[in-house]
Amino acid sequence: MDGIMDRANQLAIERALQRRARAWQPLAGGMISQVMRVELDKGESVVAKIGDGGHDLSIEAYMLRYLREHSGLPVPEVLHDEANLLLMEFVDGRIEWEGESLRHLGELLARCHQVTGPSYGHERDTLIGPLHQPNGRMNSWIEFFREKRLVYMIGVARTSGELPAELEQRLNRIADRVDEFLIEPEKPVLIHGDMWKSNVISRAGRVAGILDPALYYAHNEMELAYMTLFSGTGDEFFQAYRNTIPIEDDFYTMRRHIYNLYPLLIHLTIFGAKYVPPLKESLARFGY
Repeated sequence: MDGIMDRANQLAIERALQRRARAWQPLAGGMISQVMRVELDKGESVVAKIGDGGHDLSIEAYMLRYLREHSGLPVPEVLHDEANLLLMEFVDGRIEWEGESLRHLGELLARCHQVTGPSYGHERDTLIGPLHQPNGRMNSWIEFFREKRLVYMIGVARTSGELPAELEQRLNRIADRVDEFLIEPEKPVLIHGDMWKSNVISRAGRVAGILDPALYYAHNEMELAYMTLFSGTGDEFFQAYRNTIPIEDDFYTMRRHIYNLYPLLIHLTIFGAKYVPPLKESLARFGY
């Protein structure tokens, strides 16, 4: 057997599935849990996420089920969930952030962003990585982004001890004035919420699986902005997306930099000071 799984977790998996687990190996990921590929007695595999008690894995299960029911995104089927154990379908493939798979991803996300909701936020709070994500519903996107995303995550970053006081002051100043830079969209749309390279599995030039959602109803630009951060996706994704939903020029030149303050603050909170310079660079674009 590859990797390490204690007997109690093995028995919990076997009880949940009524099958024998005969082999397992660790998989990439696992920021809030241990992730294992588990081979069952008849040769098929499932993915097991095993928590440490710090986070409720049933929240992830809820989000996967919600996307499976309400969108066309190919998220894995949930087989069993409880607070410290999530069992789901194993999706075979690899991380492939190029060419045909990116074009397919553009098509899939555009269709997801055509699913609309009654307000911004969601019916329950969710997680983004290991962090709580509040989703109390609001009718204004700009106010939702200001209060539930930017101001909230400034507070989380401050509490973590990673946010310098001078940078916090600059962030609060731009938070007070985001209405000068953002626009109210026509309607709230469903977003995955944490769409980046390691959460997309491809096979033969098609997206086979999309993992680890942080969903809510938002402006579609919130999702697209994250996909321009760090290495980005390249133009194949955006060309395919624009075939269904147009993207305004101001998104590229201005609004994406405002929206990306949120994931940058998340990365600062989790990974530390190396994310201070990109935050300062983003603020400097707007004179802050």
